[in-house]
Amino acid sequence: MRRRLTADESPLALTRRARKIDRILGEFYPYAHAELDFRTPFELLVATVLSAQTTDVRVNQVTPLLFARYPDARALSEAEPESLEEIIKPTGFFRAKAKSLHVLSQRIVDEFDGVVPGRLEDLVTLPGVGRKTANVVLGNAFGVPGITVDTHFGRLARRFGWTASDDPVKVEQDVMELFPPRDWTMLSHHVVFHGRRVCHARRPACGACPVATLCPAFGDGETDPEKARKLLKYELAPGQEALRAEMIENVHRAAEIRRRTQGHGVARAGDPAGGAV
Repeated sequence: MRRRLTADESPLALTRRARKIDRILGEFYPYAHAELDFRTPFELLVATVLSAQTTDVRVNQVTPLLFARYPDARALSEAEPESLEEIIKPTGFFRAKAKSLHVLSQRIVDEFDGVVPGRLEDLVTLPGVGRKTANVVLGNAFGVPGITVDTHFGRLARRFGWTASDDPVKVEQDVMELFPPRDWTMLSHHVVFHGRRVCHARRPACGACPVATLCPAFGDGETDPEKARKLLKYELAPGQEALRAEMIENVHRAAEIRRRTQGHGVARAGDPAGGAV
């Protein structure tokens, strides 16, 4: 039966419940991290732009060649459009993305001396960069707290009763009021991880959810534990117990482990599909 926890919930009770959900998700996903591979702020910015309308897995397959050929903003700003399009074609919408990356790189060179800016107000002036992309870069490349409202985060924020809005900016504002800034970046990882693995858009695995008793939307998905378990993805998918144990045991190497297993096809059985970091 669906739990309606938010009907008479006070602001204080909502805050406490929200923070408890995050604590539980943090314990459940101690290895949560940015799933776009990058070494520099520029690489993360480009990868995040490429992640629109595709999966992080697909972007990670493309970026090694892309960054080997165009390692910085100046090199990418001088790229031949046809060559750039050919590399990023697997990510979809490659002509529009190539144009955005080309202009974005030129702007970084012309206005920021070739260095990706570390301020939100500067990042959002770049072509193809909205608040979501800016917060991804700030939180993961610069250590500046930010909430990343992608499709997964927005969906779960509404299911958890943290917001009633479909507008990403309003969602961000509503959630910011519930958590201290120091938690924003990891909160984003926890929620996105959960959205990709358990709380799916069409058929959430409610019966296998670690925060089921705290969720007003419990019952929207499969509540039978065994049936729900079959819906889990990636390292939570049936048969991937060893992978999850390895990631828990080696939290600081989780990204390396993910790259290795995706490279050998493990991720395809439970691909953490969809969107940016």
